[in-house]
Parts: sequence; structure tokens; C-alpha cells
Amino acid sequence: MRDTIRPRSSQLTALLPTADAGLLAETLVAFANADGGTLYVGVADDSDTADGGAPAPGTPIGGLYPDEFGEIVQQAERLCRPPVPARWEQVETGGAFVFVGRVHRSTELHTLHDGRVLVRAGVENRPLDGAKVQQILASRSTGEYEAEPVPGATRDDFDADTLREFVEMWEKRQGRPLSRPLDDVLVEMGWLLPGGQPTVAGILLFGKNPQAFIPRSGLTFVRFDGTQVHREGGDPGYGRRVEFSGPLAHIIQRAWDILQDEIRVGAVVRGLERKEQWQYPPTAIREALVNAVAHRDYRMRGRAIEVRMFADRLEISSPGGLPGFITVDNIVDEHFSRNPRIVNGLFQWGYIEELGLGVDLMIQDMVNAGHPPPQFRASDYAFTVVFENVHQRQPIKPAAVDLTTNERQAKALTYLQKNERITNRDYQTLCPDVTAETLRLDLADMVERGVLLKIGEKRGTYYILK
Repeated sequence: MRDTIRPRSSQLTALLPTADAGLLAETLVAFANADGGTLYVGVADDSDTADGGAPAPGTPIGGLYPDEFGEIVQQAERLCRPPVPARWEQVETGGAFVFVGRVHRSTELHTLHDGRVLVRAGVENRPLDGAKVQQILASRSTGEYEAEPVPGATRDDFDADTLREFVEMWEKRQGRPLSRPLDDVLVEMGWLLPGGQPTVAGILLFGKNPQAFIPRSGLTFVRFDGTQVHREGGDPGYGRRVEFSGPLAHIIQRAWDILQDEIRVGAVVRGLERKEQWQYPPTAIREALVNAVAHRDYRMRGRAIEVRMFADRLEISSPGGLPGFITVDNIVDEHFSRNPRIVNGLFQWGYIEELGLGVDLMIQDMVNAGHPPPQFRASDYAFTVVFENVHQRQPIKPAAVDLTTNERQAKALTYLQKNERITNRDYQTLCPDVTAETLRLDLADMVERGVLLKIGEKRGTYYILK
């Protein structure tokens, strides 16, 4: 770890300033039950500070030594049921020891010694209730398809150019060159088995021709001329149809190139600046596209991911229902990946910016652009995101909104005129002499009156203008 590249807390990363056995055990269990992740012990975390004088997140802070840490790891392991496998390494930087542990999603369900079941959700280790635990157990019983070996595939079925492209992006993201054999990384990430046979995740990410081994693992784009699949005479109503195959990252990029052409409606030039005009907010559409590729059920080989563009809406549909304990009702607040190895690959490649925020971004961008929030439709066999084109619909007279505000709320609204979102921390900075509870009630009041839209939960909560 270098001083110039510091990790931040995320779905896949936890920063622990001290080696507390209880917190260490909680984080190990949460990672093993979710997408896996990396723990940095002995570094500053993301805690808020009143004076702003705390070291930056990820900065080594010292005071921790190998012998002491080894004993604490053993204590943490005894608190996990069953113990969570982790690969630890120690790094000495700036005169301080930092301990880095890597955890994969486990095929077992792990609990703490007191019976709690935790999963990693954003930057939190979140406890699950009984119903969600049962749903995770059900998903574990089906195994992890992406980790299975691909019959008939060998290491030679990986594409050298695709691997080279990935390594370049990985090194850029990590801020350092790859210092060990590439195949060691492929095995560690679950993309290659120790014997040299590709896994499903590996062949989908890096295969020369993944669809030869996993049929219908590509994507189909169809643009229809009207609002229905068929024309009045019963003939197919599409004006453009494109099939995409190859490694997943290339499928995303090629499909995104087509989608940009389709949703771009022109440009406005102001002075020397050209600003593109879009039928739908592009960030929201890209998030939905990446999510469909990352989270689909690749066991279902009867159909590909489908992107259907109509005159009044855009639909992105992926085979397979929602994974684990995710439902349409909790999809904004919860996170659980069906394919953590594929997700990690796309994250390291740069196609996923920050895990767990994709749905929030879709909602925020659609609302900010004047569209309705996207609709989420789930069945046992498919999950679909529907983006409505508000410009094709009759204008709806907005409901009356009470904009009477106190002085603090007026500051928040002024802030939102210049910024896309406001958090509790932003609001506390605007009103430093007001209690956190009073500010929370201010924001809740504006949500209730329809002035703001709340997105996320707990530390990940933020608000946008409704």
C-alpha cells in the first residue's frame, strides 16, 4: 500500500483503525455472507470530525504490531461460526504496520457467536432478520454457478488482449503495477481454478468466445418504431436490432455506444461549450445496463439480456429473479450480488464506480431530469427496469407543494440549487450550531411535504429536490 493511493470504505473495503476482535469478527462475517472484500487494519477510517483535523481515510496510524495482531485475529476467528477464511498480509509503510485481509464470499452462511447474521451493505455491517436469513440460505443451497469450472474450457480460451486491457485498468485503479504472476491473481479472484481451468466468471469476463461455452450470455438491443412490439398488421415493429457477444466488458461498451446514439437528441452550444441533449439521463441508463450484465442469472440459457427501446419508454431486462433477500421494496436500501466474482471484475475494470449505489443513481438522475423514477418489475425468471420518456406523455399538473420553510431549511434548499444532493453532514456544516436531531427533523419534514426525495439509508442517506 502506498501513501499516495489510500483506500476508502465501500461495499468491498473496510477500514479499521484498531484491531478490535469483535469488530473484526463482524466484518469478516459480513464480507463472507455478501460479496467478499478487503479489510485494512491500522488505518484511519471515514469517521466524521468536527474540526476536520483527522488524517485522511486509509492513512496508516501505527500502534499495532504483528504479534499482537496475530492473537487478535485468532480471537476474532473464534467468534465466527464457522470460522471465516481470510488471507492476511502485513505491510510496513511510514514506520507503521498495516494488516490487509482478503475475504471471498463463502459457500456457507456465517454467524457470530451470539447468533447474529451480518452482511456488508455499502459501508456498514448490517444485521439480517430471520426471513432474510432464510432467503440467503435458499440461495446458498443452489451453489454459486459463476464459481463452477467450465466443461471443456482451458486457460488458452482466455483472450490475451482482453486480459492485457484488464491489467492496465487494474493497475491504474490500484495505483501500482501488478507485481505477481497474472494467473495467481486470476486464481485468487475466482476466475481460474488452481489446475488452470476457467470458471464461469472467468470465461465470461475474459473468454475469446464466452457464448460458445455459455449460450445466450450476450445482449440483444431492439428499437421499436412505436409503443408496442408489433405493428397493427401483426408484423414485428422494430426498426433496429443488434446482437452483442464477447467478454462482458466489451458487451457493455458496445451496447452503451449504441444506446448513446439512440438516446442522444441533439446538442446546444453556449459560447465555446457544447452540451449534449438526451432523451433519458445517460448515467441512469448506463447504471441499469451494467447492473443487468453484472447481476443476471447466467444459469438461464434460454434468453439473453434484452434492451428494448419504445417511443415512450426504455426497458432493460435480465434473466433471473432478484438474488438473495433483495425485493422490489428494499432494492434501494439493500445490496446483494448474485455474481460477486463477476461484479468484482467489472469493478476493477472501472465499469462499476461504487457498489451499492446504482439504483440510487438511477432514481436521482431520472428525477433530476424531470422524468418519473424508474419502475422495477421482478418475477421468478426476470428482472426489468423501465424508464419512462416523460416527453412522450401528456404533461401532468404537479401537486401543490408547501414551500414554507424555516431559515435552516431555506439554507438547505439554496445549497441544493447549486449541488445535486445534500447529506446530513452537509446540513450540519451549513448549520453548525443546531443539534443533529433538529436537522434530521427538518429534512424529514421536507420529505413529508414533498419538497425533497430521500434516497438510501443510514450513513448512505442523501436528499434531492423532488
